[in-house]
Amino acid sequence: MFIEFFYKLQDVGISVSPTSFLTLHKAMASGLVNSIDDLYTAARTILVKSEKYFDLYDQVFAHIFDGAELPDVDEMALDLLAQSMLHEWLKDPKSLADALGVDEKKLNEMTPEELLDYFKQRLKDQEGRHDGGSKWIGTGGTSPVGHSGVHPGGLRVGGGSRNRSAIKVANERRYKEYSVHGILTKNSIGEALKRLRNLVPQGAKDQLNIDATIHQTIRNGGEIELVFERGIVDRLKIVLAIDNGGWSMEPHVDLVQTLFSYSKTQFKDIKTYFFHNTIYDLLWEDPARYKQAVQIKDFDKFDPDTRLIIVGDASMAPYELMSTDGSIYAFERSGRPSIEQLKFLAGYFPRAIWLNPIPANHWQYTHSINVIRAVFPMFELSLDGLEKAVQYLMSR
Repeated sequence: MFIEFFYKLQDVGISVSPTSFLTLHKAMASGLVNSIDDLYTAARTILVKSEKYFDLYDQVFAHIFDGAELPDVDEMALDLLAQSMLHEWLKDPKSLADALGVDEKKLNEMTPEELLDYFKQRLKDQEGRHDGGSKWIGTGGTSPVGHSGVHPGGLRVGGGSRNRSAIKVANERRYKEYSVHGILTKNSIGEALKRLRNLVPQGAKDQLNIDATIHQTIRNGGEIELVFERGIVDRLKIVLAIDNGGWSMEPHVDLVQTLFSYSKTQFKDIKTYFFHNTIYDLLWEDPARYKQAVQIKDFDKFDPDTRLIIVGDASMAPYELMSTDGSIYAFERSGRPSIEQLKFLAGYFPRAIWLNPIPANHWQYTHSINVIRAVFPMFELSLDGLEKAVQYLMSR
């Protein structure tokens, strides 16, 4: 079981060294681990080096020691269907509530995240217990996904906290928001900033360091060795374009702005613009996209070495990308469809990326995402995705 535990942690992407695993065995042999609760705490402390992996650790622990299922491709498809149901709910709550046979008021009490969990639960063909629950509903009564009884705010994953056993704690997945694969949240923004701190100037070493040159020449017994270092004047430039149009991007806009605002000290300058769905003839300096418009054709005045970062869900009707009249603004009629404007930007800025808040395992289901991915390298707006994006932006 412990060997399986080790390899399963490796399989999901947690880098557990054999040395760490032997250290865990030493702790057990020393009598420091006397229960499953001790094992949960000790193994996480010894084997997991960053909180971004805590959620994956909890999933594997629950899988090995409690038989909980790990997410698979089917679960990913289920996530997408549940998100579609959430879209329908926002458009017409009453019709969807009637179709599900539930009280609309009960759904209104839930947060969007709880609604997603509820819709996923209803989509599943359950084969387990139904102690008094209505159709497709878990144990403990007829509240929406009321596991272990009614909860005013909706679902409590993993049941009630009758005791704080390690299995219950693991099943609660308290560190879901810190997951390397999870979309960025206010709780994980600190980890995200660590990734962006790597986005620092890496210019040529063209400044002669006199003191270091003298020191190294003396060490060489008089043989001159010139020591150069990077100049502190040359700082990185960033252009950030944020999709702040429509409800699907609204939850992410403040987070994205906060993320890059905190990082301004790392850059010589960072210019922020806004757009809706995709980029046509204009980008806007004001979030309302009403007063301060900048022509895309004028972006060739920027230093080509500027890093272009576009943030958006890239989800739209095909005509919005391909049609010459795809923009909702009547004055954006240059005769060039959005896809051509995107190609212009990608061609002018050699290091340009697209950050997408939609989980990467859902991208294949949306045509517009796949079209944009063919123009820009696309990365998930998660801790892992941001780290890969930074590496790409700083590559030569």
